[in-house]
Amino acid sequence: MEEHGFVHKSVLLYETVGSLNIKPGGIYVDGTLGGGGHAYEVCKRLGGGRLIGIDQDADAIRAAGERLAPFKDKVTIVRSNYQNIENVLKELNIEKVDGIYLDLGVSSYQLDTASRGFTYREDAPLDMRMDQRNPTTAADIVNGYSEMELFHIIRDYGEDNFAKNIAKHIVKARAEKPIETTGELSEIIKAAIPAKVRATGGHPAKRTFQAIRIELNHELDVLENSIDTMIRLLNPEGRLSIITFHSLEDRIVKTRFRTNENPCICPPDFPVCVCGRKSMGKVITRKPILPSKEELEENSRSKSAKLRVFERAGKEE
Repeated sequence: MEEHGFVHKSVLLYETVGSLNIKPGGIYVDGTLGGGGHAYEVCKRLGGGRLIGIDQDADAIRAAGERLAPFKDKVTIVRSNYQNIENVLKELNIEKVDGIYLDLGVSSYQLDTASRGFTYREDAPLDMRMDQRNPTTAADIVNGYSEMELFHIIRDYGEDNFAKNIAKHIVKARAEKPIETTGELSEIIKAAIPAKVRATGGHPAKRTFQAIRIELNHELDVLENSIDTMIRLLNPEGRLSIITFHSLEDRIVKTRFRTNENPCICPPDFPVCVCGRKSMGKVITRKPILPSKEELEENSRSKSAKLRVFERAGKEE
């Protein structure tokens, strides 16, 4: 692979673009631009409209810029985190948009470029930063968190049944020397998991690596704290479409969407609502949209993907 070959198969590509109900003259925001796969399809459908692409990864910004070059008159790319969407739009003098979408998966490029430290399949420095400007790396978490803190993140974010033992093994190993590479960490995790489980499950390090990545990049907090803002920034009938890859992400999206649809906090036995909280719109996907059989065969990384869509309420009568 070329050094900057940001290859990423866009998951649920046509389902996501279709879910946005794109108006040729509308303004759309890609909050996780990546290699620009979804953005390319959105741009193809824009006439006089505009796409704002946001990503915190310098490699993604560079790759998406090249990929979207044919549409450069209608694309603005900003290096930031989607949690800053309101400020990004403010600086561009944009008040409201017609659609926002997020693809929360780690890109194939990030996983396949060993030096980024996301993968447990090759030996590389323990990095895992989605934004290389972040001074903290995965090595800081692995070597700096207490055994209890490591146990909690591996249990909660990795949903690993052996979290306690893995945390214990990490702390024991780092007492002898700091854990500096993905290979070292992978071997330590392997030793903490019973052989019969290793033989039947996926890669033993997968869940722990996921947990450390989520913690380091504050992925769940950023998502939880951004959904209400994104809905508020939509024009009437504008849509927010989010692809998740993790049960905790999906739960956050499902819950925030439901609360925005029905924000009333009155006790259930009240005959009428007195709290005055108004619905922000409706959930379009009662059940999440899942990848097709064809996509699952073509791209194994789409396996856990789920797409949920929210539509902002129409104009007041």
